[in-house]
Amino acid sequence: MSDEVHWRDDIASLVFAVTGHGAICAVHRGAFRTLLGAEPTPEQCLGYFRRFEAAFRAAAGAKIARRNIPPGTSLHLTSRDVARKLLEDRQIANGESP
Repeated sequence: MSDEVHWRDDIASLVFAVTGHGAICAVHRGAFRTLLGAEPTPEQCLGYFRRFEAAFRAAAGAKIARRNIPPGTSLHLTSRDVARKLLEDRQIANGESP
């Protein structure tokens, strides 16, 4: 999965293919700044994505469903989109309901 992930300097974003949707999802450096609490390098953004890849992919799927984004239409995630999934994952890991 991670081989579909790369950094785009032109938009200062990490981008990844959304499986089954036929589009890409972008996560701007500013979202990573919020998530990491510091100004990240592209390498740090890629590392964070790889560490929490399932949450990023789940956040993209949730946004597509919530906004009814048509197949083939690219989208972007905010730090809030990702943080919501990270929190849900943490709650599930702790045996709580999200």
